Amino acid sequence: MRKESFHVLVLMVLTAVIALTVTSGAQITTVQQQQWLHSPAASSQVNGLTGNAERAAALYRRYCVSCHGELGDGNGEVAPWLDPTVSPGNFRPRDFTLAVFKCRSTPTGTLPIDKDLYDTIGRGLDRSNMPIWNQLTNQDRADLVAWIKHFSQRWQNEKPGTPIQIPAEPAITPDRVKAGQDVFNKVQCWKCHGVEGMANGPSASTLQDDLGRSIAPYNFTTGERPKCGSTDTDLYRIFMTGLDGTPMPSFADNIKPDEAWDLVFYLRTLERRSKNNAKEHEIARQLGLRPVNPNP
Repeated sequence: MRKESFHVLVLMVLTAVIALTVTSGAQITTVQQQQWLHSPAASSQVNGLTGNAERAAALYRRYCVSCHGELGDGNGEVAPWLDPTVSPGNFRPRDFTLAVFKCRSTPTGTLPIDKDLYDTIGRGLDRSNMPIWNQLTNQDRADLVAWIKHFSQRWQNEKPGTPIQIPAEPAITPDRVKAGQDVFNKVQCWKCHGVEGMANGPSASTLQDDLGRSIAPYNFTTGERPKCGSTDTDLYRIFMTGLDGTPMPSFADNIKPDEAWDLVFYLRTLERRSKNNAKEHEIARQLGLRPVNPNP
């Protein structure tokens, strides 16, 4: 009996050792990150500026570490209070070790270019705790981009994707607005965003991000700015690159460039009327547009 118990104990110890080895091998260590900090990948090139990661150490500690954490894993000291399960409407800070970013100019699944990260730091992310960092100089932002890149091995092994080509924006016409509504229905935007763009589609309550956390679709009717920019070009880019890490896919393989512009114009009719979408709203009024009917 004692012999069998001993064998069981040995087996349990070996299992624990193996599990610990696998876990430790999967974790990113400060030693690895120090090595990456001094690699060529821990730099950036943006608008004629060269970003240096080591220069950003103090900036990161002052402005970023409380949310994103010492290791850049999104586990800073205030991160638990930003969890949507604790504080509904909030978002966990970005885990830089995964190198998965929503706001990119590059195809889905690829790394962003340096300017994508630079623009996000400068623009902030609406409906989150990521503010606009007006106090940072352009050089500070370029340095922080380089610092962010030292957190993940992906930057050591992969090159950023090639930014997608965005054709010139065409003129807004009634035909384009109506065609955009057809695209909205065809690719089933309404399943998440709702037939009136109010984020109340049949799938809205079931959505989760890649880490299994609940996530809400964008509500076009609130007047809030989309996270990755609010210009027509920004919306086009979002359709064609997707928001990696979220249920919002890239439609680059599903719709043509002209259809993407049509969709931009139709979505403007779902927003609150403003000087920026007055023409689209007037066209919608003239057409007598009604919400799409998924089940005609």
